[in-house]
Amino acid sequence: MTDSLPLVGAELIRDFVTRLPSRPGVYRMFDEKGDCLYVGKARNLKNRVSNYARGQGHNNRIALMISQTRNMEFVVTASEAEALLLEANLIKKLKPKFNVILRDDKSFPYILIAKEHAFAQLAKHRGARNTKGSYYGPFASAGAVNSAINTLQKAFLLRSCNDSVFANRTRPCLLYQIKRCSAPCVDYIDKPAYDVLVKNAEDFLSGKSVAVKAEMAERMQAAAEAMEFETAALLRDRIQAMSFVTQTQGINPQGIEEADVFGLAHEGGQFCIQVFFIRSGQNWGTRAYFPRADKSNTDAEVLASFISQFYDDKPIPAQIMLSHEVEERELLEEAFATHSGHRVEVLIPQRGEKKALVDHAVQNAREANGRKMAETSSQEKLLEGVARVFGLAQSPRRIEIYDNSHIQGAHAVGCMVVAGPEGFMKGQYRKFNIKAEDFQAGDDFAMMKEMLTRRFTRLIKEHGEGDGEGETVHWPDLLLIDGGQGQLSAVKSVLDDLGVHDVALVGVAKGPDRDAGREHFHIPGKPSFMLEARDPVLYYVQRLRDEAHRFAIGAHRAKRSKAIGVSPLDEIPSIGPTRKKALLMAFGSAKAVARANVADLAAVDGVSSALAQAIFDHFHGDA
Repeated sequence: MTDSLPLVGAELIRDFVTRLPSRPGVYRMFDEKGDCLYVGKARNLKNRVSNYARGQGHNNRIALMISQTRNMEFVVTASEAEALLLEANLIKKLKPKFNVILRDDKSFPYILIAKEHAFAQLAKHRGARNTKGSYYGPFASAGAVNSAINTLQKAFLLRSCNDSVFANRTRPCLLYQIKRCSAPCVDYIDKPAYDVLVKNAEDFLSGKSVAVKAEMAERMQAAAEAMEFETAALLRDRIQAMSFVTQTQGINPQGIEEADVFGLAHEGGQFCIQVFFIRSGQNWGTRAYFPRADKSNTDAEVLASFISQFYDDKPIPAQIMLSHEVEERELLEEAFATHSGHRVEVLIPQRGEKKALVDHAVQNAREANGRKMAETSSQEKLLEGVARVFGLAQSPRRIEIYDNSHIQGAHAVGCMVVAGPEGFMKGQYRKFNIKAEDFQAGDDFAMMKEMLTRRFTRLIKEHGEGDGEGETVHWPDLLLIDGGQGQLSAVKSVLDDLGVHDVALVGVAKGPDRDAGREHFHIPGKPSFMLEARDPVLYYVQRLRDEAHRFAIGAHRAKRSKAIGVSPLDEIPSIGPTRKKALLMAFGSAKAVARANVADLAAVDGVSSALAQAIFDHFHGDA
């Protein structure tokens, strides 16, 4: 007697349908490896999943998804709106193969007027809003918010230094000299006058720029009539700074107080969504997104899935304007209202200024999509050149570049940079803290071997040996090693030991006198060679190597800076920030603490006799 074969595909789904409730919820489909294929939501789970159980009448994408399904999981929710929010959260977390995926979803920067200090601070902010103060945003990019802060400094002279710097200044800093700060740190302005500047800045950021400029213009006129020309000139410069903001925004919608505008363009199987951020009646920047979606997805499907994921972890404005009609618009409004705690209106404008704004977003999306396709085409040609130069069977989809950085072996760090058809894949970069316990510090060969051993051991453990479908996302086609034959041999020995033989290796050795353009390339089993000075592949490889070097140097400096701030007291159990501060205040330095006797240590506030003995033993080796 033989066991029956496990159910798969449509048969498996039909079996699940018999046990599903007719209630709202979220369903997930999994393949034979347990990876999530698809996340969907339903008003009625039984009816929705029944559509897949038919096994016919589906497009190629859905049919393939059904055929690969080996398991399903279900979550029942209280409402369809709740199911929509859960679906978006799971898609962002699991990134299923058959869903539309929002990529490059970084947090947005805000302007913060921090009020934990008597003199408010103007600062850029990302992340949780734990600091007391007023937040304005989001801004589309760090560049946009930095530009705005620069202008606000000119217009309102608010301090941007942190509280520690503020407390320790004895004379005004350079920002005061260039008329970007009123120097409250050295009492060049009193608190009531500074609070007026803060109020003006808040009014400006809240959309009251016309009123703020009018008031300032009156003061400028009064100062001129009183022959206080220096004051009048200062006010004139501040008005010009405010005018610069509103003039250079490009889009200044009238009558639109708070909204996000989404314009979608679709060409050549690639989608682009341009987002405009309107806050306080002002345009605070734009950003283009390129979601991962199958060409069989409609524009409406892509846009609806995109915005539900977009707002999973972001503040939601009062209005959302879309370029395309989406299904279940009322459901989106309900879900967003539940998520944000206020009424949200999803619009597809048909006329007037709002329609013009959406059309402008679509035009920007179309142009950004064109640029992206051109860049991708150029990148593809470069990768074809890489394959030709290094004798690869096909263009590499994933190139990993390795480098390390240290100073005479100290604070050693190794780094991996990743590039592919869409350029540098910064979300895939990795850092490796090198522990020189089994080899001499500064041994570059040994450091490279440790880095590659750790990288490929984990890669094999998590993703097999790169043969299966979809594994190319993680498995490299080409490794570029910063170094010559020695480094290359070290890496090859690591891969041979791990049984990895299908990854191409190339060592990039610097030319004589480290001359860029005269690099020698080393490939196992072949003589070294150089490329023509004007070969585009040479420039491309130089860019890859330089990016790896930049990343490694940055990681090394960060590690070194962190090490500088480490105190021997940090290694002692029960010594927290308060006791550490008390010890340093009492003795002046960690070295002085190490020299102190038990009685002197116990005399410090917060240090018991037992802890004093433990501190003494730590520094004198008595366990």
